[in-house]
Order: sequence, then structure tokens, then C-alpha cells
Amino acid sequence: MGKITVIVNGAAGGGRGSARLAPHLDRLRDAGDLEIRPTTGPGHATALAREAAAAGSTAVVAAGGDGTLFEVVNGLLPKNGAGPALGIVPVGTGNSFVRDVGLADPAVAIEAIVRGGTRLVDAMLLEDDDRVLHAINLVSLGFSATVGSLVNRRLKPLGVPGYALAVFATLASLRSFRLGFMLDDQPAEQRDVTLIAFCNSRYTGGNMMMAPAADPTDTWLDVVTIAPVSRVRLLRAFPHIFRGTHVQLPEVTTDRARRVSFAPMGMVDVIADGEVLGLELRSLEVVPGALELLA
Repeated sequence: MGKITVIVNGAAGGGRGSARLAPHLDRLRDAGDLEIRPTTGPGHATALAREAAAAGSTAVVAAGGDGTLFEVVNGLLPKNGAGPALGIVPVGTGNSFVRDVGLADPAVAIEAIVRGGTRLVDAMLLEDDDRVLHAINLVSLGFSATVGSLVNRRLKPLGVPGYALAVFATLASLRSFRLGFMLDDQPAEQRDVTLIAFCNSRYTGGNMMMAPAADPTDTWLDVVTIAPVSRVRLLRAFPHIFRGTHVQLPEVTTDRARRVSFAPMGMVDVIADGEVLGLELRSLEVVPGALELLA
């Protein structure tokens, strides 16, 4: 295949990222000229991915969780020309996006890299007042961002159960907010929401099926909105998200769009692919076929 750069987040998976990758390295070397680049802190995977692309790597592999994948994607996009293919080895906590593309098992993901076959997947472009970012899984505001912040600060070592625990803990401070936005060329609207999620793929928090109809190859964003609800109602509805049946509840609205424009909202917490960011979000749009995924 040529040169393959593997960006490893050793802190992923509760500090077990490197150990989870180690048994697969011999097989991965069958794919080509392998270079292992460990990360040293937040943002480093983005810098390493940019360096690898500039140095002519044929493929850049994100070995970590959702946050590592987010950083690598932001190192590869926007592309200058064809760019390297993206590989994923899920050795982190959430590993949400990989469930949509059949790569949730690290051994299966390694074999996909060795085979070298690719397919195009969409990404999302986020614009705030002073920067542009990309995401590949989900962008969400409200309750989900509060949950994600708690997971990242305190509950990451617990793995997927940590997300469920964070949901219960966050119920104590449950509140709704008003959001102004416009989907494509539809009329601008204001909604009171507990949560709004813009999804390129189905899952979040590991195995929570936020957008059961989402497809990372269909050039659409699936928009899932939860209206203001009581704590008791949200608690009772929560198990539905693991089956994707929450979208059938009367408090949940689903839409599709290719571009979303936001009314000024100031700095807010936004969860993007497992990372919680403070953004003054202005717009969000799908970038069709943005990445060549080894799958």
C-alpha cells in the first residue's frame, strides 16, 4: 500500500489504547511501510495527521476512540488534492462511528486496512466565528453536550456504562433552551429544545442509536430534536435510544438537511464526535464523499 502512519492515543480506552493495539501490530505491518506515532496530549493527533499527509502517507490510521478520530479527521480535512485514505482501529471508549461502517471489532478493522479497499464517506463542516472544524459522527447541543462533558471529565475510564451514568447524573440539572436555525432553504424557526443532534452516522456514546436512519454515505444530515420534557419522562424514554425507537416518541422530531444555519447564540458547549467544544456556532453542512475510508 505504501507508507501507513498509525496515530495512537495511548490514553484512549481508559489508558489501555496502546495495549489494545499491540496484538494487531504484526498483522498491520503486512499492509505496508508502517510508522507508529503516539500522541502526547489534546490536539496532537491533528498535528500528526497533517504531518503525515504532507509527508505523502498513503493512509493515516486513527487508533483510539471517538476523540482521536475527530482529531485525525481534522488533520486530514480540508484536503489538498486526493490526500491519504483514513483507517480506523477502535481501541477507545465510545467507538461510535465504527459501528456504522462495520469496523467495531479491532481485528476486522485491521483486516480492512491490510486489504486496502476503500469507500467514500461524508463528513460535516462546522463554522464558528473564528474557525472551521470537521466532524464525522455527530454534532449536538444541549443535554447531550452536558452529558459528554461529564463523561470526559470524570467517567471516561468506565467505558460505555459511563455514558449511561452521566445521563442519570445530568438529569438533576435538566433544562431546555431556545435555538434559532434554518434547515437548507426552509423558513427560519425557533425551537425550545432539550437536545438537538445533527448526525452523519447512527450511533453516539458507543451503542446509543441517536439517529437510526442516518447513513454516512447518503450526503444528508439527520437532525434529531427532543422537545422540553420532565426529568421523569426523559428517564423513562432513555432506554429507547439503545434501540433507536426514541424517534417514535411524541417529544422527538426528525428532519433531514444538507446545511444548517444558526441564529447568533454566543458561546455554547457543542459535542462533536465525543469532544466537547466551546463554539459560537454559525453553520453546519455536509461535505459529500469527504474521506476515503479503508473499510
